[in-house]
Amino acid sequence: MRQQAASTLTCDFLTIETLALRRIYVLFFISLATRRLELIACTANPDGAWVTQQARNLAMQLGEHQPQFQLLIHDRDSKFCCAFDEIFRSEGIEVIRTPVRAPNANAFAERWLRTVRSDRLDRILILGRRHLEALLRMYRNHYNEHRPHRALQLAPPDGSNATDQHNTRSTAALRRHDRLGGLIHEYQRAA
Repeated sequence: MRQQAASTLTCDFLTIETLALRRIYVLFFISLATRRLELIACTANPDGAWVTQQARNLAMQLGEHQPQFQLLIHDRDSKFCCAFDEIFRSEGIEVIRTPVRAPNANAFAERWLRTVRSDRLDRILILGRRHLEALLRMYRNHYNEHRPHRALQLAPPDGSNATDQHNTRSTAALRRHDRLGGLIHEYQRAA
């Protein structure tokens, strides 16, 4: 898997219950090599047309970036229709469906589900779809630009290494920025 990670995407669905007891589905895509969240989209009714449109949105977004993906891993959820898979095949991306009831086959997506739930979603009451979208947009920025990842030597997917080797012993002041009402703390060296 490590050899193909640079060219592999994974996706899955996450379900959230709102305060009004309505279910919202979140579709997300993660790049395996960089752990970068490529796309997050929310809907109350994830039918085949909506999922296919999200695949088109991702294909247009990925067309702008240099890394060319060759594999997409997703489970056998019925929401991933043939048209969804065909969008990726037309871009030259091979679609791999995981075995039935084998969450470890899509471990990177399952790990992100656990991370977003424990970091944010278990600590906030979601009012509705717009509230969830705003929360996930803010969390995506934090996850891609500030949150350290062990697999990336504690660097965020989009940013520089937060714990630079020659700066770890520095006594320079740190500045803390609170996000999501203090649930997320981002630290930067004071200038």
